[in-house]
Amino acid sequence: MGFNCGIVGLPNVGKSTLFNALTATAAAQAANYPFCTIEPNVGRVAVPDARMDALAVIGKSVKVVPTSLEFVDIAGLVRGASRGEGLGNQFLANIREVDAIIHVLRCFEDGDVTHVEGSVDPIRDAETVETELMLADLDSLEKRLPNLQKRARGGDKESAAQAALIEPIVAALQAGRPARTAIAPADAEAAKRLQLMTSKPVLYVCNVEEASAATGNAHSARVAERAVSEGARMVVVSAAIEAEVSQLPESDRGEFLEGLGLHDSGLDRVIRAGYDLLGLITYFTVGPKETRAWTIVRGTKAPQAAAVIHNDFERGFIACETIAYDDYVTYKGDVGARDAGKMRVEGKDYVVRDGDVLLFRFNV
Repeated sequence: MGFNCGIVGLPNVGKSTLFNALTATAAAQAANYPFCTIEPNVGRVAVPDARMDALAVIGKSVKVVPTSLEFVDIAGLVRGASRGEGLGNQFLANIREVDAIIHVLRCFEDGDVTHVEGSVDPIRDAETVETELMLADLDSLEKRLPNLQKRARGGDKESAAQAALIEPIVAALQAGRPARTAIAPADAEAAKRLQLMTSKPVLYVCNVEEASAATGNAHSARVAERAVSEGARMVVVSAAIEAEVSQLPESDRGEFLEGLGLHDSGLDRVIRAGYDLLGLITYFTVGPKETRAWTIVRGTKAPQAAAVIHNDFERGFIACETIAYDDYVTYKGDVGARDAGKMRVEGKDYVVRDGDVLLFRFNV
C-alpha cells in the first residue's frame, strides 16, 4: 500500500523547507520568493518504527527494511489558482494525484520572510487554498453533471447512479462546503474515481517559530480549533528545527530534540498523524535475512495483506501464522510464542492487526 501525500500551501509558508527536512535532502529548493518549487519534488522517506529493531534482534536478522512514505512538494498556490492564476493549473493537476493533503500553514512572524498576502493569518490562508480547491472541484463536476442527467432521463442506469452521487456534492460545493462533507461512507470508493481535491483527507501542519515547537502558539491554537470542527488532523512543527535535525548524525538527534523540550521529531509526528488520517497500519515479517515492515489499510484481510508482498501470495493463500508484536517480544520469537500458545493459524477471513508478525503459507 503506497502512502502518497501532497505538501500544499501558499508560497513562503515553509513547504519546501519542511519537505527538505522530511526527506533529508536538498531536492526542493527553499528560497524566499514565490514559486521556487516549479516541478513537484517527490521524496520517499523511511518510516521510523522502534518495534523493528526489537524484532530484528530477536530474529537475528541481517538487515532491517522499513516501509516508506512518499511526499510530494507541490508548487505554491495563490488566490485565483482555480482560474489559472500563478501556477494554478499545474498545482491542481498535481494535487489530484495524491491520496492525502498535508496543508502547511505559516504560524510564525518573521519580517525577513515575506508573506504573499502581506500578513500572517493561517485561517485565512487555509480558507484561500480550500476555496480554490472547491472552485476547481465545482467547475469539474458542473461540466459533467448535465450530460449525466440527460442520459439518466433516457434510462441509463449507470449515468443515473453517477448523477445521484454527484448532485449532493455539487450542492455542498455551491454552499461553500468541501466535497468530503457530502460523501456517504458507502459512496467513498465511487467518489474516489471523481478525483475531487476536497474529498481528500487533510492534515494541517502548523509551521511555528523554534520557541513554540513544543507547545504551539496562538496561531496554531486557532488551526487546532478549525481542524476539530472539520474532522481534520493537526500537527505542530518547526520546519527550521526539522531542517537542523535532518543534518545531524542519527546518534545526536535525540539529545538535540530533548534540549528543545521535544520528545520526537516533526517527521515522526507527521507520519503518525498521516497513518491515522488514512487508516494505515503496519505488519511485519521476520527472518534471518531481514526484518521488514509492510503498510496496509486498517481492516485488510490476510490474503490482501499478503498481496502487498507479492500477488502470488494472495492467489495461492492457504493461511498465515500470526503472532502479536508484544507476544513475539515477550516470548523471544516464534518458537517461544508457539510453545506458549501465542501463535495462531489464521485463514482468509482474518483481519490483520497493527504489529502482527506474519508468516504466509501459500501454494501457486
